[in-house]
Amino acid sequence: EIARASNLREVEKLLPDLPDASMLHHARHNDFSRWLLARNEVDFALSLKPYTIDDFTDASEIKRFLIERIRARRKDSRQGLVIEFDPEKFDSDTDFMKIGTGSLGGKARGLAFMSHQLGIDLSLSQKFPEIDITIPQTFVIATDGFNMFVEENKLFRLIEQDKMPDDAQVIEHFLKAELPRPLKMRLKAYIQNVHYPIAVRSSSLFEDAHYQPYAGLYKTYMLPNTDTSTEKRLERLITAVKLVYASTYLKAPRSYTQSTMHRTQDEEMAVVLQQITGTRHKNYFYPSISGVALSYNFYPIAHLKAEDGISYIALGLGKIVMDGGKTLRLCPKYPQFLPQFSMIDDILENSQKYFYALKMDEFPTHEKFFGIGEDPCLTKLYIADAKDHPAVRMLCSSFNMQDNRIRDHFSDKEFPVLTFANILKYNAFPLAEILSEVTALGVRWMGTSVEVEFAVDLPVEGVRSRPRFSLLQIRPMCEYKQKLGVTITEKEIKNALCHSTHSLGNGEYKDIRDIVYVDPKTFEANKTPLMAEEINKINAMFNDTGTKYVLIGPGRWGSSDRWLGIPVAWNDISNVGVMVETTIESIRADFSQGSHFFQNITALGISYITVEDKCNDFIDYDFLYSLEPATATRYLKHIRFDRSLKILVDGTTSQAVIMQDLGESETDIMDDIPVINANVGVNLP
Repeated sequence: EIARASNLREVEKLLPDLPDASMLHHARHNDFSRWLLARNEVDFALSLKPYTIDDFTDASEIKRFLIERIRARRKDSRQGLVIEFDPEKFDSDTDFMKIGTGSLGGKARGLAFMSHQLGIDLSLSQKFPEIDITIPQTFVIATDGFNMFVEENKLFRLIEQDKMPDDAQVIEHFLKAELPRPLKMRLKAYIQNVHYPIAVRSSSLFEDAHYQPYAGLYKTYMLPNTDTSTEKRLERLITAVKLVYASTYLKAPRSYTQSTMHRTQDEEMAVVLQQITGTRHKNYFYPSISGVALSYNFYPIAHLKAEDGISYIALGLGKIVMDGGKTLRLCPKYPQFLPQFSMIDDILENSQKYFYALKMDEFPTHEKFFGIGEDPCLTKLYIADAKDHPAVRMLCSSFNMQDNRIRDHFSDKEFPVLTFANILKYNAFPLAEILSEVTALGVRWMGTSVEVEFAVDLPVEGVRSRPRFSLLQIRPMCEYKQKLGVTITEKEIKNALCHSTHSLGNGEYKDIRDIVYVDPKTFEANKTPLMAEEINKINAMFNDTGTKYVLIGPGRWGSSDRWLGIPVAWNDISNVGVMVETTIESIRADFSQGSHFFQNITALGISYITVEDKCNDFIDYDFLYSLEPATATRYLKHIRFDRSLKILVDGTTSQAVIMQDLGESETDIMDDIPVINANVGVNLP
């Protein structure tokens, strides 16, 4: 007797060391098929039956064939299942594992749901057989781990009796606290068996809920996981888990929670450890393409329909997409319709200039590794400096300065411009088709409009021959789609101080009598972080009164790219009732429906009004300048009106007006129109 195997996993482990003579003997007598039949693996056994020993050149080829088939069979048998983690029986081919008996949290629930659906709905794999469409390997620490950690270290005292600790204080306490020993031992078993880059992601109870998704409010950390020392890799993993736990008590989610019916004390945090999709080039690791696909487009233009959906794609890690950076917006149904790429100058102005990658060769100290700011394991690479990277060469076109032309192919001698022409124009990878299919399936699976985060790894010679499309997250979209809406008259438009034809929301806002606006006369594009600080201070003035206000300013609100808009966080604008995004010559940014900031705004029923200078939209700044400000800073003016403003948003036509309410009833507003009391939130249907 050479060896014994009682299950498929043991057979897979034994095959590489099985003597060739024994391999050929068992293959010749169909012993493998008989062994499978005896263990009720009937379909698997029948799939092997047509093969004979003559179909292979030698015993080694038979071994490789059997190992591949067994591995595929084991993965298929666990597709869509959440397997309890067992340190003694860790199986690296299991797609979804968890430890603990608590909840998976919102994000992990969505991943488990997608994994299950992909296991029973084979339409994607059948339609795209040459592409690996998968969910990255996922390991979830259930919420009971968080509860035990907080309880054992008495961390709940940080928020007792409405205490408001600052973020640095919260992080310090969480980092000093000890993880429960059982959890620490399981993380050690995990890190001993996993050697790929890891994303440590939040998955709270409230996260990705239908009406308040808490999108992007909690932390995610990327770990290269390449240190030769297991202990150091474990230490960094534990630190990351603690900091995801700590983000539960940070200011931004606390402020957001105050705008909902939830309490921070009721929040519980699960943690997702997810394999990062990507390829290593030199000391950098990142996917070829990442992005977010929405099944419903709030701002359709030209011939596009709302139901056609909208997607945002970028080179590199998805941070640039979710933070509202400069990405490419496209409709998967019409992937070559790119208004932002109409002219050469438009392409040069609007194309992505940099991307995020994971640094694989740097290991910051415990003190430096994590903090309130950016993850130091991530780096920003400019596309012009990464011309030798395979993904850059595959996705970029070339700009010739002499003849002012952009050619769809990449050239070392010309300036690279990220257009995704190979993908969108020449269909080197069927991205648009996959996005259409994925969002349509998501709508069918969830029964509502959905938003899907994804990453793509394109083939690289000598590294990977098959492209990979990874599904990273799915969540229901928060929609403003009421069938009955406000009727906005021509007279109201004429008398308005603000009118927009690109608005998101529905209803009539009551009890708002304050406008805070960024003064176009003093605006400086390089001073947007200072403006965010000023907004924070004015926003705090509304905490005591509990009232809401209209916030008006240029560019993309909440963008992490200071050159695209004012980089406010949620706690900077927690008392806003209506947001207005304007255009200004020094800042040009597309609508950013895919950012976490935008998702949270829409979820709370805050109308988002866009005023474009290329159409009939307007803001009457002359009128605002004629009013005495209640507060004025270097960049902001705060106007308080004697009466509540009249704010109407028509969800059916995307029109909105903001006007003084002079006490005259000019329109017959139907009783069943949603009326929004801005000081208590929106009553969603």
